[in-house]
Amino acid sequence: MQGWVIVLAAIAYLLFLFVVASYGDRHLTGRARSQRSGTWRPAIYALSLAIYCTSWTFFGSVGLASKSGLDFLAIYLGPVLMITLGYPLFSHIVSVAKRERITSIADFIASRYGKSASVGAFAAVIAVLGTVPYIALQLKAISTTVDTMIARGEPSVLGPGGAPVDTSFFVSVLLALFAILFGTRNTDATEHHDGLMLAVATESIVKLVAFLAIGLYATFYLFGGIGDLIAQAQESQFVSNTFFGGIHPSRFLIYTLLSFGAFVLLPRQFHVGVVENHSTNELRTARWMFPLYLVLINLFVIPVAIAGMLTFGSGVDADTYVLALPLENDAWSISFLVFVGGLSAATAMVIVACVALAIMISNNLVLPLFLRLEGRGRSAGIGLRTDMSDNLLIIRRTAIFVILGLAYAYFQAVGNSAALASIGLLSFAALAQFAPAFFIGLF
Repeated sequence: MQGWVIVLAAIAYLLFLFVVASYGDRHLTGRARSQRSGTWRPAIYALSLAIYCTSWTFFGSVGLASKSGLDFLAIYLGPVLMITLGYPLFSHIVSVAKRERITSIADFIASRYGKSASVGAFAAVIAVLGTVPYIALQLKAISTTVDTMIARGEPSVLGPGGAPVDTSFFVSVLLALFAILFGTRNTDATEHHDGLMLAVATESIVKLVAFLAIGLYATFYLFGGIGDLIAQAQESQFVSNTFFGGIHPSRFLIYTLLSFGAFVLLPRQFHVGVVENHSTNELRTARWMFPLYLVLINLFVIPVAIAGMLTFGSGVDADTYVLALPLENDAWSISFLVFVGGLSAATAMVIVACVALAIMISNNLVLPLFLRLEGRGRSAGIGLRTDMSDNLLIIRRTAIFVILGLAYAYFQAVGNSAALASIGLLSFAALAQFAPAFFIGLF
């Protein structure tokens, strides 16, 4: 496809999300929200939890399955266990957060240890360091798909005069602007971002439809169904060595434990699941709807992985199978739908993660420093300005640009040397450091 078509499509999709978020802000707040909460809010909340499914899910699950077989299922078993068997624990976390007006996971951990400012600041730093690689993962996925759609695998998009165009840079700027528009409108971090959550829920539907479409296409159009895929997989030594060797017990257990904690400990998951929660009715709906969503979006991971391995062997990066299969067969409509689905999976995560981290940076790092300076100023007889409303918004907006700048730098440093799943697991492991303080402090 021509470059301008893809670029305009990406911009048009972000504008569509802008319209959806604007609609949510106008119609799902105040009295309108209370009137609709019995019907729309529980479904929106459950779908917004699917922000867990990022480009790692959309592209990386197929790549991980192609390398380690069924072990990828553990990444989704953990959240299912948390929202079902661990429902009393998750519900307790939400109730504690509401009672103490918690705004972030750093705020939550600090509140359990005497409202310690130093604990909150340390937790905020860890959250930023652990999340930046995950945001870089999304930039990697978006730029790779854009480049692939335009240049059919060329390393970069070429601009006027043949100069390479860095798509990840422009993607970072666009996502930063969107996050600022709908994530930093109010200084009260406990106020719900209903428009943003509606946009996230919409993106969850888009990426689910897109992945089901490529799954059906690969399974029943490129091949003769599940039976044909299994038969050909058994005949291929390359495929059978991956999928018919069972699971790796210790790796499966580690993945499950990491994902179990990540469902609460990832800043974006805490923000969506805890801070944005309105009622226990939403939790009850999410208890069955979110696991169902995970089942559906993973339904065709193994068929697509097998189809990619049979078609390309080891000649194509497994993370790109989802897009490479329709491109290889000139199925441009499916390719375009996959592109939009991957864009949805990445943008939702980046926007909410940036909003959550910006709140932490302002509340746990910058504001305590300001209050300390204010105290010194008063003791010295210097009156400092106490109304920080405008400054707070500036701090959070600046933080969003800084976070995406760090993610962009990380992406440039790592390049294409790391698989999506590797970067994702790195963030899971980093944020798992919260687990002892979080769960022990909870009680």
